[in-house]
Amino acid sequence: MSAPQASDGSSVPRPYESLLAKGEDRKVRILAVAERLLARHGWRNTSLAQIAKEAGVSPAGLLHHFESKEQLLNAVLDARDTDDDLHADRSGDLVTEICRVAERFDRAPELVGTFTVLLVENIAPDAPLHGRLLQRQQAAVDIVAELIRKGQAAGRYRTDFDAAIKAVEILAFVNGMETAWLLDPSIPLNDVFKGYGESLARDFTPQEAGRTTRLARSTP
Repeated sequence: MSAPQASDGSSVPRPYESLLAKGEDRKVRILAVAERLLARHGWRNTSLAQIAKEAGVSPAGLLHHFESKEQLLNAVLDARDTDDDLHADRSGDLVTEICRVAERFDRAPELVGTFTVLLVENIAPDAPLHGRLLQRQQAAVDIVAELIRKGQAAGRYRTDFDAAIKAVEILAFVNGMETAWLLDPSIPLNDVFKGYGESLARDFTPQEAGRTTRLARSTP
């Protein structure tokens, strides 16, 4: 049977046509719906049945791809980590990368919202994602601290501060901005991250290099 036709000759989507989707397309759609609902309602108030209905699949169809709610939650975190891996230059300059963080909000707003909600909801040690999120935080601190140490070793950054402590501060700023943006999406993110990156650059610059730069700017 052919698909119904609109007056202009184009095909009209059938009711529940999404039920016919197979394989990876269906999995991607389920994941996208999960991200949206989790960001809006949190994992405690979002059921697999709700996600299945919104995605246009049966509960059995959802369970074919994600065997449990915990597996689906982990898949959402996998999506966030994959996005970070694809767009972050972990061998580059830290200050430049901080200024680019604002791009994530335009590129993947649902991932920002979902991650923030899951982070808050899994602070308790007995929460299902607590262990993974703790390991993720520790790994992120290590990555940022290593970028700082490389800058210090290359003479681009001051060496009179602890890279690991500074990394915790930087990640706290990023996580805090994600929460603030969820409360107020009108925040000028590009300006905020650029300003923070510039303040880091000033703070990191060795005193002698900073003095030379200031003298050069003041010289007629």
